[in-house]
Amino acid sequence: MNSAESARWLIVNADDFGQSHAVNRGVITAHERGIVTSASLMVRWPSSSEAAAYAREHPELSLGLHVDFGEWAYRDEAWTPIYVIEALDPAAEVAHQLDLFRGLVGADPTHLDSHQHVHRDEPLRSILCDTARTLGIRLRGTDPRIRYDGSFYGQSGRGYPVPEAIRVDSLVRLIQSLPVGITELGCHPGAPGDDLNTMYRDERVQEVRALCDPRVRATIEIAGVRLRSFYGSISIA
Repeated sequence: MNSAESARWLIVNADDFGQSHAVNRGVITAHERGIVTSASLMVRWPSSSEAAAYAREHPELSLGLHVDFGEWAYRDEAWTPIYVIEALDPAAEVAHQLDLFRGLVGADPTHLDSHQHVHRDEPLRSILCDTARTLGIRLRGTDPRIRYDGSFYGQSGRGYPVPEAIRVDSLVRLIQSLPVGITELGCHPGAPGDDLNTMYRDERVQEVRALCDPRVRATIEIAGVRLRSFYGSISIA
């Protein structure tokens, strides 16, 4: 096996860019001082223009579209909406968010994903697959050449706290155990003082600490893992 065939590449993608000023500050800090190489933009929020302006000035940060149809929290043993974007025509809403992205960024997204992974189910899965195919970009979880890892997350599938998942030692172990090929690691950085009504807030600050910890960067270098973004070919040759 040659070096290309045995290479391990890591895309560290920050979701929710643009959702609030505090989220923006966390993403920027994790990019400038940590290992974040990419981000996904939520275009319906007031802070999206701030996030897009930063991305335009920092072209090394690949920027995708984080399609947003709402957010749900698990409370009292049931999923309840925090907010919902009502759309009689989901395809038209996706097209609208893509148009907003283009207007903010001045370019097409480098990749597609969605808030709380709503694109895993129909009809959004087919709609976003078609959108990604038309744009010639990758939709999270649908390209076998890029493995998605969502384990760096401070809550369980039902929103219960899992603080140990976003500690430095957990991130170090995750990097050490990366398989050969390209892995996208999802993350959700944010800064203190956010008044955003969301199911995931305090954990964002802890994520930033881990993503910026020098032990993480040292592990990447020792393990021979190569950081990259979504720009360019995804071939590891």
